[in-house]
Amino acid sequence: MTDLADRSVVANGSARRVWIAAIIVAVLQTLVLGYMVGERAWGLRSGTEILLKTAPVDPRDLLRGDYVTLNYDISRVPTSTLRDGPPKTSLNAQILSVRLKKQDDGYWGIVESSFGALDPKPDTVVLKSLPYDYVFYGEPTDLSQAMIGVTYGIERYYVPEGQGHDIESARNDNRVAIAARVSSDGVAHIRSLLLDGKSVYEEPLY
Repeated sequence: MTDLADRSVVANGSARRVWIAAIIVAVLQTLVLGYMVGERAWGLRSGTEILLKTAPVDPRDLLRGDYVTLNYDISRVPTSTLRDGPPKTSLNAQILSVRLKKQDDGYWGIVESSFGALDPKPDTVVLKSLPYDYVFYGEPTDLSQAMIGVTYGIERYYVPEGQGHDIESARNDNRVAIAARVSSDGVAHIRSLLLDGKSVYEEPLY
């Protein structure tokens, strides 16, 4: 009888530990999701707004599912803008800081870049690329004339089902622009998509 009671206590204890572990996992998942949502909302609310000109994309990579692939003029960073000159070592998984400033046409363009930190300056924002293996465009024997292909985490925009093809066509005709907010730590979030200068899609905070 005592043996059965001991087994019951052990079984109850094991079940309790499983429940506690499940609760801890659920709480951690909720906290992580809440942090991601909160970070995005904070970036959209407090970040500096910039206007980016989109660039055409190879038609074979236009629409995948319910999102449109976006490319920007700032997606290729001239090595001539690198503050410390062309790179001399491997660039694997490094972050490129890109300083943007509003141009005469209202869009924001590159004025400076660096694989190190860029200090804040008036009337500019510093946008940070995603860390990855960089692609160089141009003459490999003269890196000073080359460009570095980068991504910023704003290359995908979700659209209502069935409306992507119209956006693709307009984008390839240079009629699409993106209004984005850049947070103080250099992270960009898309706020709205503009067609012929007018906002047609707005991003909710949550």
